[in-house]
Amino acid sequence: MNTAATGFVYHDDYLKHDTGYHPESAERLVSIMRKLEEVGITEKMKRILPVKASNEQIEYVHVDGYIKKVEAMCKRGGGMLDPDTPLCKDTYEIALLSAGGVTKAVDEVMIKADNGVRNAFALIRPPGHHATSNKGMGFCIFNNIAIAAEHLKRKYDVKRILIADWDVHHGNGTQEVFFEDHSVLYFSTHQYPHYPGTGWIDEVGKGEGEGFTVNVPLPAGTDDSGYLYALRNILVPIAMDFSPEFVLVSAGFDAHVDDPLASMNVTAPGFGLFTDVIKEIAEENSKGRIVIALEGGYNLNALSESVLSVFDSLLSNGERREKKKEKTSENERVRKRVEEVKEVQRSHWTNLL
Repeated sequence: MNTAATGFVYHDDYLKHDTGYHPESAERLVSIMRKLEEVGITEKMKRILPVKASNEQIEYVHVDGYIKKVEAMCKRGGGMLDPDTPLCKDTYEIALLSAGGVTKAVDEVMIKADNGVRNAFALIRPPGHHATSNKGMGFCIFNNIAIAAEHLKRKYDVKRILIADWDVHHGNGTQEVFFEDHSVLYFSTHQYPHYPGTGWIDEVGKGEGEGFTVNVPLPAGTDDSGYLYALRNILVPIAMDFSPEFVLVSAGFDAHVDDPLASMNVTAPGFGLFTDVIKEIAEENSKGRIVIALEGGYNLNALSESVLSVFDSLLSNGERREKKKEKTSENERVRKRVEEVKEVQRSHWTNLL
């Protein structure tokens, strides 16, 4: 029996979501798996086989009419869900498998006493964080991470869930789903202005959810140190105050300096440093329980190197890399934006300095 503390979700069927000539292609997962096998890291982890999410699980987040629309389009052979989001004949079934991959990872981590898995990374497609309750967009069909959060609430009675989203594009769908929900803290760093146009600092949730949405819209050109400054000065204090019982991550890698769809300057090792921060939060609050779901990232080499960096962090005992002092003086725009976010969020989180 494999008693590895880190698991990964993958299935060749994810390659059947055929998008044609498109940034979100099957080659993304092919390149990731090639890299992981090349360096021998898969042998150190538990492989988790996904199962399709049930219709009931998809309905945790999505309305019945939208689900049926996707299914019907795929039965007719596919088409364009929106100008950016192609469907093929297999997409509906593979989208179920994508959502189910994240919920299966959650199940594995929640029963870690039996199998030793404390954290897991779901290498899935199609991605999900742009999908709203009634609409797919931005390459996303069903909102995988939101479905996983609802699964945690309903199956395991988890009361406080952190979703950290570092994809370069704002996760408008995830934000919408939990905008009035105080049991889910949604935190997003993203390039702004940029697609899909949401995610400004004043979007903080409403009703019972007011204060439980935290947006950090970062300027183009933000690098590793800028991101780490934002994570350490906003995410960490708020998350420590919130004290999540489980941590979910929407991990896009399109903030990489070489990504063709954005203008950020993050490096592959930087994503490992971001994961270190997530691990610190989870170790302190949620018994180390983390599930990461793949979102964007469209330069194949940058994507595979960045995913490897995240796995390096997950597998490390905390002494893997020397923590560098974050250089912030060279980017006053990031420092200024962080202060603006703090100003908005201080009324909700008293430990923000």
